[in-house]
Amino acid sequence: MFLLGTVKFSLEPITEILIEVVIGSLVILVTLLILSKKKCAIHNPCSSTTGMEVNRITHRKSNDGIGLVFFGKGEKEFEMDQLFASQAEVLGKGTFGCTYKANLEGKDALVIKRLKTRQRAFGKEKIEDLGGMVHENLLPLKAYYHGEDETLLISDYMPMGSLSRFLQGRTSISLNWHVRRKIAYGVARGIEYLHSQGPNVSHGNLRSSNILLTNSFDARVSEFGIAQLLPAESKLNCIAGYRAPELTNANNTVSQKADVYSFGVVLLELLTGKPPKHGVSEDLPKWVISMFQEKPIIDVFDQKLLTNQDVEIEEQMFLILQLAICCTFQYPKNRPSIAVVANRIRDICYSGSS
Repeated sequence: MFLLGTVKFSLEPITEILIEVVIGSLVILVTLLILSKKKCAIHNPCSSTTGMEVNRITHRKSNDGIGLVFFGKGEKEFEMDQLFASQAEVLGKGTFGCTYKANLEGKDALVIKRLKTRQRAFGKEKIEDLGGMVHENLLPLKAYYHGEDETLLISDYMPMGSLSRFLQGRTSISLNWHVRRKIAYGVARGIEYLHSQGPNVSHGNLRSSNILLTNSFDARVSEFGIAQLLPAESKLNCIAGYRAPELTNANNTVSQKADVYSFGVVLLELLTGKPPKHGVSEDLPKWVISMFQEKPIIDVFDQKLLTNQDVEIEEQMFLILQLAICCTFQYPKNRPSIAVVANRIRDICYSGSS
C-alpha cells in the first residue's frame, strides 16, 4: 500500500493487468501513396467525396444562410470561400474524421477538422459549448461551420507538431525530463479544466498525437470534447493502446476515468519513450509491469533521460511512474481523479527548486 495525496491506492489491481488482380492493386496503392503526399484543395476530403458533391454542399450552405461562426472577439478573419479556395495538406485521418492544414494567402495556417457525421447528428449548441472552453493548455476552437452534410472545426496550426512526433523519433530534437514533466503537468491541467465543466464532460480521445506543442514546449490538448458531438449510438473507436479496459463493443461510453487511463498511458510514453502498443498484442502498461518482474526498474525508463545521473530527477521519474500505474488500473473506481493527478505532479516536480 502507498499513499497518493489524500487518496489511498492499492497496488493489488496491478496484477489484474497481467491476467488480461496483383499489378492493378499495386498501381492503385502507389497512386494513393503519391496522392496522399500532394497538396489538395480543402474541399477534397479523405473519403471519396467528389468536386461535384462539394459544389453541392457549398451551394446549399449559401442557400440556408449558414456560414462560418467565429469564437472569441467574433472578428471574421476569413470567409468560407477562402477556405474552399485554399491549398490544403491532408494531415491525417483520425477517429472522428479528416484533418487538414489550410494555407490561406496572407494569413497564418489553419487546421480544419472535417467530421464524418451527417444529417446534423448534433446541434450547434454543442459546438459552441466546446468553443467556450478556454484554458492555456487547450487548443481553442477558432471558428466552425455546421451544415446539413458536414461540420468543420477550425483552429490555429501548431508548426511544432505533436508530442508523438518527438517521442517516436520523427525529429532530431530530444526532450529532456524538465520538458517532459512540463508537458505532463500542462496536459493534466488542461484535462482537469475539461472535467471541471461537468461530470459528463471528457476528452474522449486523449493520445500523444492530440497533444500539440508550442515553440516553448507548452502543451495544447486538441480534439477535446469531440466525442460529445457524436450520437449515443455511434461506436467510439479510441486508438488501440489508449483505450481504457472498460471501453468495449458493448460499452463504449467515454468517461472521465477513461480519460485518466489514457493520460496514464501518455505518462508512460513520456517516461519510457515507447509507443502505447508494445509489440503486436501487449500494451504499454502491461509491458511496464512485466519489466518490474524481469529487470531493474531503471530499465523501464527512456535511456535518454538517464544521461545526467541526477538522483533528484530519477526520484521524480520513479514517483511519476507510480502515478502512471495508478492511472492505468484496470477498474475505473481504483483510478484517481485527474485533479488528484495534476496536484500530485505539481507536488512531485515543482515543490522544490529543480
